[in-house]
Amino acid sequence: MARRGGKTLTITPELLLKAYASGIFPMAESADDPQIFWVDPTERGILPLEAFHIPRSLRKVIRRSAFTVTVDTGFAAVVDGCAEPAPGRDKTWINRQIRDLYIALYREGFAHSVEVWQDGALVGGLYGVSINGAFFGESMFSRATDASKVALAFLCERLMRGGYLLLDTQFITSHLERFGAIEIERDEYQHRLQEALGVAATFYPAGAGTSESVLQLFSQTS
Repeated sequence: MARRGGKTLTITPELLLKAYASGIFPMAESADDPQIFWVDPTERGILPLEAFHIPRSLRKVIRRSAFTVTVDTGFAAVVDGCAEPAPGRDKTWINRQIRDLYIALYREGFAHSVEVWQDGALVGGLYGVSINGAFFGESMFSRATDASKVALAFLCERLMRGGYLLLDTQFITSHLERFGAIEIERDEYQHRLQEALGVAATFYPAGAGTSESVLQLFSQTS
């Protein structure tokens, strides 16, 4: 359930997609709070794909194939990983309803995950919502050094090769700024969003998803 304008709304996967297409997204105060509220930031974080930058140290990690990277093979496990407490974050905004909603979107083909594995164990990943040429990054996690960074690099390669125009990060952090994330005003975000929604894109482009393909694509931006 979500509250807006004093009314309680039942959130469905369809309503959630309409919210993203309008520029808003849901959050909860904590995992134990059953209520969901809508967020429409005055300044929005995005990561311009054409300006994506892989730091030199991360290029070395990717080159030596320290991790195995997959997509859409462990979506629920990635969401659960993102909901875990982490350094600097004692509680999560992912409650049960949010978890169920995104799993439903995944089953309908509107949500995707990138998983990072090491010695057969899931050590990092990210997930988000995909509508036409827009990808709305929701959350990422890491249980091993550089795991979430690798997931982000593989995601950006997939989005660029797939024809996406917008990678929405919602907010920016110092972690994301290292890769080129910026903040833009709400009006500018809406303009970019509508442009991205008007193009066709695929999350499964040919030739994507290997260490070599990631490094080759971003060789001019590092």
